[in-house]
Amino acid sequence: MAEKIRVIDEGQIQRSLEGGRGKSREEVREVLEKAREATGLDLQEAAVLLQTEDPGLLGEIFHAAREVKMKIYGKRLVLFAPLYLSNYCVNNCQYCGFRRDNRSLPRKRLDPEEIRIQVRELEKLGHKRLLIECGESSLSDMDYVEEAIATIYDTRIDNGEIRRVNVNIAATTVENYRRLKAAKIGTYQLFQETYHRATYEALHEGPKKDYDRQVLAQDRAQEAGIDDIGLGVLFGLYDYKFEVLALLSHSRHLEERFGVGPHTISVPRFRPARGVNFRPPHPVSDEDFKKLVAVLRLSVPYTGMIISTRESVEMRAEAFSLGISQTSAGSRTSPGGYGSKEEEKDLSAQFQTADHRPPDEVIRSICELGYLPSFCTACYRRGRTGKEFMEVAKPGDIQHLCSPNALLTFKEYLLDYASPETRRVGEGTLAAHLEGISNKSLKEQTQERMKRLETGERDLYF
Repeated sequence: MAEKIRVIDEGQIQRSLEGGRGKSREEVREVLEKAREATGLDLQEAAVLLQTEDPGLLGEIFHAAREVKMKIYGKRLVLFAPLYLSNYCVNNCQYCGFRRDNRSLPRKRLDPEEIRIQVRELEKLGHKRLLIECGESSLSDMDYVEEAIATIYDTRIDNGEIRRVNVNIAATTVENYRRLKAAKIGTYQLFQETYHRATYEALHEGPKKDYDRQVLAQDRAQEAGIDDIGLGVLFGLYDYKFEVLALLSHSRHLEERFGVGPHTISVPRFRPARGVNFRPPHPVSDEDFKKLVAVLRLSVPYTGMIISTRESVEMRAEAFSLGISQTSAGSRTSPGGYGSKEEEKDLSAQFQTADHRPPDEVIRSICELGYLPSFCTACYRRGRTGKEFMEVAKPGDIQHLCSPNALLTFKEYLLDYASPETRRVGEGTLAAHLEGISNKSLKEQTQERMKRLETGERDLYF
């Protein structure tokens, strides 16, 4: 039975961490030499890097992570926005603003028309990818989620449309995951929060307290045919080194059982929320956060890595260079938050954000940092998911498709949504990255499609 499947071996993780201590500079560099091959690292090798504290060696780890990120993903950064549908929740997770006992939180569930209003607000900002989120409740059951997805895909304003809906909802059944698959979702994302069983059980109350229900959710989703899976933990709940190795263990489990690892790994750090009196028992410093991002990139080079607006402007910029390939922009973490007044936006939020810039400013800064903003959803619609995606991602071939598609979607953004200053900066970004396409035929095809966008066509992709 599925419940007997062992995903995490805490003893093995602890032994790996212990074995990674006290390594010489030469031994650390041996691991880095392997990591630069972009074939991934095992638990013991990742532990060696996690246990490294020497500033010089940390600099070498960061440099290697930049090399691997460039090799696999190039300089593109995919943008998305979360859309919170409901903050009703039957669980009582100690760290979460949506927790059942948070009496100071105004509760709200968006109806179909309110969802349309939110989607139009997001489309006016240029977003093409959404991640829908809601608390676990009978008010947000699968019927509600299916209707919400259909409403999102059906809502358009001017040239705006949502082309990919990713989903982050509570662990559920194989049958419900089949329904999500039929609803044409992109990635199914679920955080374990913490992989340390005793800590997990102590922090949760309600259906989510069942550790095995949570940790095996991705297995059930795979069994239902969802082959794009997202993992993550909430850093700060337990030792970050343990959590990183647990994420690698979970990734290896999925690859061994289903032949495909996670499509994404998210790296949120704890952030405070209104009405929640919780202090993370294992806070992660900025320097350790950069290290864990770099080690994850080196350990699972083919996996997309996501950073949210939980992090500051400065930390997000640093993390982009260390392995992050997807980022949210202009996020609101409350139902109905988009378009609301600034003083109202956090009243019903799940957590406080740290980067409050509007998407246009975020996008301009991404260009100024030398990266290429992307709103691409081509892989999902071309069937490049699961094993098919990994076949082009692992050798680094994915960027040969992603860069042209990123250019086309960014050109759309500049034509339809950008401020004059962002358009000026962005046109320079387009020119620079177009020159980076080495295949002459592909470059010419990309240029031709960009001209078609200028004449009014939309949604062109390879």
